[in-house]
Amino acid sequence: MKKLLRSFWAFAFVLTISVVSASAQIYVNVRPTIPVYTRVERPGPHHVWVDEEWVERNGRYEWAGGYWAEPPRPGVIWIGGFWRHGPRGDVWVRGHWGHRR
Repeated sequence: MKKLLRSFWAFAFVLTISVVSASAQIYVNVRPTIPVYTRVERPGPHHVWVDEEWVERNGRYEWAGGYWAEPPRPGVIWIGGFWRHGPRGDVWVRGHWGHRR
């Protein structure tokens, strides 16, 4: 019984650590600048332009936007990402596919 209880607490600890690390965000005081780029021709009639998207890599934001994407299913639209200002600085909220409200 003690071994089972010890295994449970070890699993709970690992799960808690992974949830905390997965929700970590990078805050910045100065937003990164958008690089100059050229929008290429639309590859198909159903493609949507995904503009200004940033990803977290190695503790900083890197540009990943400026591309055409097909919606994953009919009836969804691209809801662009945005910078949210908070007391610790600005944090990027990623864009996602969703429904109109």
